[in-house]
Amino acid sequence: MKATAQQINPEEYVLAVLSPEDRVEAAFRIAREAFKNTTLTLDDVESAVRKVRRRLYAQRQKKAKGSH
Repeated sequence: MKATAQQINPEEYVLAVLSPEDRVEAAFRIAREAFKNTTLTLDDVESAVRKVRRRLYAQRQKKAKGSH
């Protein structure tokens, strides 16, 4: 039998070995670093989250209507 090399995405591996709590902490650290030099406020972030959720909800509603 010939052994085959499997490509492993390092990012997926790191996330797989972290506990859920460590994943959240890592996400917060990355976000903190990414937005360190911006003027975003909490209201800006919450507004963006609401906008994205509205779009996703609308897309799901369209799919639900189309599946009948």
